[in-house]
Amino acid sequence: MTTERIATVAPIEEDQASERVSAVYNDIKSTKQIDFIPNFWKVIAVNPDLLEQVWGQLKTLMHPEAVGRESNLTPAIREMIAVAVSATNGCSYCVNSHTAILKKHGVDDETLGEVLAIAGLFNQTNSLADGFQVVSDVLPRLDA
Repeated sequence: MTTERIATVAPIEEDQASERVSAVYNDIKSTKQIDFIPNFWKVIAVNPDLLEQVWGQLKTLMHPEAVGRESNLTPAIREMIAVAVSATNGCSYCVNSHTAILKKHGVDDETLGEVLAIAGLFNQTNSLADGFQVVSDVLPRLDA
């Protein structure tokens, strides 16, 4: 029997998960309100410490209500940031995943295009400022 290769390591399927990994999987499904474990989590589960650490950070920042925290950013804005950074980093898995979530939040293609246009623009201007070694002359106020 051949299993489709999804990564450089064998993913940890739900029926193969240790009790520790299973607990994280259940939390992922509950928090994200999904009925499956996405490939990303199954792959990093080869290292349970990494799985717990990354899930804990993601849960805290992307699902703050799940940990009793209020965020100044809406869920859609958090996902827009995730898509923009994922596109900049060239992570097609993350672009697809977070775009799917944005669609669930009702974000349309035009808005997604605007997010990516802004990300692309700042990739360009950041590279230009860095390449020309421009000295900052507009600084944020410290007492604001």
